[in-house]
Amino acid sequence: MDKRVLLPTDFSKNAWNAIKYALDLYKNVACDFYLLNAFHVSGYTLESMRVPEAGEPFYEAAKKESEEGLERLLEMLKLQPENAKHEFHTISTFNSLTEAVRYAIDKKDIDVIVMGTKGVTESKARIFGTNTVKVMERIKQCPVIAVPNEYSFVPPKEIAFPTDYKTAFKKKELENLVEISKLHGSKINVVHIDKDKDGQLNKEEESNKQLLKDILDGTDYEMHFLPSVKISKGINLFIESTHCDMIVFLNRKHLFFGSILSNPLVKEIGYDPKIPILELNDN
Repeated sequence: MDKRVLLPTDFSKNAWNAIKYALDLYKNVACDFYLLNAFHVSGYTLESMRVPEAGEPFYEAAKKESEEGLERLLEMLKLQPENAKHEFHTISTFNSLTEAVRYAIDKKDIDVIVMGTKGVTESKARIFGTNTVKVMERIKQCPVIAVPNEYSFVPPKEIAFPTDYKTAFKKKELENLVEISKLHGSKINVVHIDKDKDGQLNKEEESNKQLLKDILDGTDYEMHFLPSVKISKGINLFIESTHCDMIVFLNRKHLFFGSILSNPLVKEIGYDPKIPILELNDN
């Protein structure tokens, strides 16, 4: 079966940029791309007592605007270099973005979500767009790739993967990382920052490290150890010094980051995300 990629869009420049990134990232993969627009009706919220019904003027106007936006996107995609491996589908729905994404994953058996880090109205001061944060925090069924504003595609030759070896890894949760590495000949840099200052792993951490090596077998990977520094500073310095093109986080509530996006580490790295972030889920 072809890879199924969900591309949420609010028709912003940033969303278009993320779509183009996805096309390049999976250039050599047979893909079904689903362009998703979750539309809203002005004056109504999804929490309000009365939800607009199909057939009502405001609802129909918003639906028409959403469908026309998706049609324009399909026209813009025709101007991109043709790729016989890629097929496009559109989904227009009256819903919150996270619920629309959840529904699409369920109905279309989505493998990965690729979206921009900011939306139409996002201020420059904010780390990621609110929508991106919500999707990354709440959607656990599949990985999310968040593409920074105006980031131009370069094959991810160097990937940073910070870990503390505190929990066991699973092959399934890392398969997207392994796939990207094999597609682009990427080197996976496993970065362990020592919080205990002595550099020694306990028995369980050693066992988890070995398990990670077994899962990454067949890819180009290297294990790095960084002495105890402020974690976010250490990772940022590592990304700069090795010219990483992607950073990968495993979103686990009990990781040393806590929950990935509410934790200070990703906020610091993400204040001005320079490279795409692949967020994997512990499912």
